Amino acid sequence: MSGSVSLSSGTPDPVTGCTRSPEEPTVLVVDDSALDRHKAGSIIGRNLGWKITFAANGRLALEAIHQARPSLVLTDLQMPEMDGLELIEALRDRYPGLPVVLMSAHGSEEITLQALRRGAASYVPKRCLAQDLTEILQQVQAAAEAEQQQQRLLAYLQEVECSFALANDPVLIRALVARLQKDLSDLKLCDEGRRLRAGIALEEAMTNAMFHGNLEVASELRQQGDGRAYRQLADERRVRPPYRDRRIYVQACLSGSRAVFVIRDEGPGFDPAAVPDPLFPENMEKASGRGLLLIRTFMDEVSFNAAGNQITLVLRPDQSSESGR
Repeated sequence: MSGSVSLSSGTPDPVTGCTRSPEEPTVLVVDDSALDRHKAGSIIGRNLGWKITFAANGRLALEAIHQARPSLVLTDLQMPEMDGLELIEALRDRYPGLPVVLMSAHGSEEITLQALRRGAASYVPKRCLAQDLTEILQQVQAAAEAEQQQQRLLAYLQEVECSFALANDPVLIRALVARLQKDLSDLKLCDEGRRLRAGIALEEAMTNAMFHGNLEVASELRQQGDGRAYRQLADERRVRPPYRDRRIYVQACLSGSRAVFVIRDEGPGFDPAAVPDPLFPENMEKASGRGLLLIRTFMDEVSFNAAGNQITLVLRPDQSSESGR
């Protein structure tokens, strides 16, 4: 086998930016030992027929990847100039979707564990290359291809609709907010900063539905002392009927043109008109109005139903997001 085999450039994926080869995958083998490079390359060529390139250390590997991105990287850990652990960290920052498989030698168990924690996809002991390398590379490549196909599929996503009936559990609220933020990301409705702010607004709205709606804990109690009485009453009511049986109903409909979130509780409601405007300077320091201030600031439209137990939030796309569609 020759010292290097040229990579086919293929066609860049319009979504991921990755090079998609119309043929077999390519593997970059990184090892300072020419003998070990040849051994790994021979196994890959004989058993898989994949394309192969080589690099003698991490620095040269980065140069090779910059020129032509492979499907995956198979690297030794202990090398001069830039070792395998440093290479993994660099790849995680520059090419986060590029899978890395380690070749570990006897006695390097601790550094192998560190590398796995820092982003390596799998490992194979050098003494087991002949038996295990083929299967491990196939497994990692299949997982990487599945992820790439998912990313390509998201380019065709038109709309997401979902509905939840949550128990009064803050952990569930945070989990749902994260799920809805991912939907915003998948639809490319807004940038990372607006997704963060939308998540804060959603969490505030759901938290209000739980504490002030379902559990009927007055916001004034929060301003007394250190807030311990506020939290204690909420904890007591969370396990006591009728409060414990109430749910937070969340409906979400997201598309390329807007995202609409409807959040309803089963509490007695309130008069939205009686709530002091949180945007007035004299109200901004009041803890009771902070959540509503954030909601109104971070969302494009905010409205309540007549009963005051349902809030509707609308988020419209960024200008840049709209123009890129």
